Amino acid sequence: MTTPGPAHDPHGELPIDGDTIGGVRPVHLSPASIALVLVGGTVGTAAREALSLAIPPLGGIPVAIFAINVVGAFFLGVLLEALANRGPDVGRRRTLRLLLGTGFAGGFTTYSALAVDTGLLLTGGDALGGILYGLGTVAVGALATVGGITLAGTRREAAAR
Repeated sequence: MTTPGPAHDPHGELPIDGDTIGGVRPVHLSPASIALVLVGGTVGTAAREALSLAIPPLGGIPVAIFAINVVGAFFLGVLLEALANRGPDVGRRRTLRLLLGTGFAGGFTTYSALAVDTGLLLTGGDALGGILYGLGTVAVGALATVGGITLAGTRREAAAR
């Protein structure tokens, strides 16, 4: 569905933005939404830091960061599929998405640490390890996301029967 666009829209129409509150304020600017993401992100970041300190590297490979990113990808796949299957992104579903998806999973996963660790492996004499670590994390994370989506979809189908 589209509505007439502003004068600067060369095509004359823009899609309706689903991330607005009553068509006025974008959801991401709402103080309540910011607070949800802040709380979720704080908890997610603390959980990541605790795990990364508790799990030492194996053979120079930062397995904690690998595991954190893969588990986070799986969690996000399950969460977003489960929420999407339950209806539009409003009310409680939006609250859960912001708190757990954007906040917790956003703070828990860390692709910046993945990049740094990959760079350290590449420049520290383990080029093959760096390549395998970097590409492997992304590939396994993508598979974990698909697995999470599949699991949430399968559970919904089983519940519907």
